Amino acid sequence: MIDKKMTSREQLLELQRRMSLSIIGQDHVVERLLLTLLCDGNALLEGLPGLAKTRAIKTLSQNLQSDFSRIQFTPDLLPSDITGAEMYLGEDATERFQFQPGPIFGNLILADEINRSPAKVQAALLEAMEERQVTVAGKTHKMPKLFMVLATQNPIEQEGTYPLPEAQMDRFLMHITMTYPDDISEKAIVRLVRNESSQDDVKQQAPIIPQQAVFAARGEIQQIGISDAMEDYLVAIVAATRRPAEWDSDLGRWISVGASPRGSIGLDKAARAHAWFHGRDQVAPDDIRAIVHDCLRHRIILSYEANADGVTADEAITQILKLVAVA
Repeated sequence: MIDKKMTSREQLLELQRRMSLSIIGQDHVVERLLLTLLCDGNALLEGLPGLAKTRAIKTLSQNLQSDFSRIQFTPDLLPSDITGAEMYLGEDATERFQFQPGPIFGNLILADEINRSPAKVQAALLEAMEERQVTVAGKTHKMPKLFMVLATQNPIEQEGTYPLPEAQMDRFLMHITMTYPDDISEKAIVRLVRNESSQDDVKQQAPIIPQQAVFAARGEIQQIGISDAMEDYLVAIVAATRRPAEWDSDLGRWISVGASPRGSIGLDKAARAHAWFHGRDQVAPDDIRAIVHDCLRHRIILSYEANADGVTADEAITQILKLVAVA
């Protein structure tokens, strides 16, 4: 295991460093994944094929003490394929039925292309995310203490998909978007993969970051302070998504439905985690601004006019940040 003298923050920063070496040019994504883990939440990762969405969660699992499960969502998937099922053991068995847990019973769960499966299968996963348990044949089975779902979806292939309803999207703490790396990062990626291919099969594994580092960090994040002024600023941002016309006529035309209270709760958790990650003991305005797009872009519904004007949720949120001042 890793040096026990390291603090929980030092261990999480080391985890971030290792992930950034493998996920080149996606520092924003790496930090957001770790923030989601520290907040005991779940993340929806959206990006074009080949941008290392799967590699990101696999790299996290390789460097953190954890059980990793990958679920490929397809139209023929059944809820029991995720949750598990009661198996019949025969007449002579002491107990005729035994629960066989499905892949959801891991620590880090990759739900690949979640929008490829029907609503019933999506609901089975989302119940486990929200309730941290599943019920099969009348029996409740708890998730592990360390549990995070990273769901991915492709933004361009929509034929034959089942888009997540807004109410289910709201259950994700963050909606993280991945974009193309810059040219310098692209060159580094090519070299990284080339070197990986030429290395021997036997690789020296770096010391694993223990789960206890995450649990200790969560306890420290609970102690991060947030002033009344920062709380007012956070609430004002969310309120502006619900009453956009009071702030700006364009916002009033663009936003149809604003963020729910889950948005405010998510902002509070993520802002405190961001402050802790950057060595602060109090939430600053920059902590809220840093994570507001990831926490709110999937919680607001744009109008037909916004879509016609080519306005995105990120642009609407950016406009809100320009209008809402810190008290």
